[in-house]
Amino acid sequence: MDTPPTTYRQLKPYLRTRMQAGNFNDTLLAILDLPARKVVNPLISFFCDKDAMLRWRSVSALGAVVARLADENRESARVVMRRLMWSLNDESGGIGWGAPEAMGEITARHAGMAGEYGHILLSYLAEDGNYLEHEVLQRGALWGCGRLAHARPERVKPAADSLFPFLASADPYHRGYAAWALRPLGLAELPAAWAACLKDPSRIPFYVGGIIYECTVAELAAGNLPVGDTAFDRG
Repeated sequence: MDTPPTTYRQLKPYLRTRMQAGNFNDTLLAILDLPARKVVNPLISFFCDKDAMLRWRSVSALGAVVARLADENRESARVVMRRLMWSLNDESGGIGWGAPEAMGEITARHAGMAGEYGHILLSYLAEDGNYLEHEVLQRGALWGCGRLAHARPERVKPAADSLFPFLASADPYHRGYAAWALRPLGLAELPAAWAACLKDPSRIPFYVGGIIYECTVAELAAGNLPVGDTAFDRG
């Protein structure tokens, strides 16, 4: 395309092509050159795509875009965050696929957004908060909290108790993502289920930094994978 895409109709195929191939950092640089508010909608539309890599890279890209937008126009960034939060509300009529992951990515990448919205993300795992009942959404919230924990552990440490029950879940995604999220918090005491996770051979796909890895719950608990893409984090 000779001229930069500007409409939704142009941006969607352009973004799909860029995110499905090539160096992901180069892709993020290209996306950040586009008008931030115009790329938000096509990126969110990919959260339900059948291509797992496209879904995950769209989460990363939205995080980078909204972090940049938060520096330029904080209220516009808040609008995006409120949209993600609304999608997780029963009254929205939707399910909110990708929303907790995107919230984790945004709060990991931008200190100001973490200060405003980190506690809301954590509340999705708290039984006395805005607890998500859907098992797959819980996976997303655990990954999002883990992304925030590795970037800003001080934001997650006070809510660590909310992660503990997932260490003993029947779902290996829950166990792996919870163990990964707890790893950087430096807690003096962990529940007995933590020790079991360190020996858990269950294999799950795990996304970080533009790449999907195949790993075991034990590898996540031991911290044997990269923590995430920090190249575009804002403070």
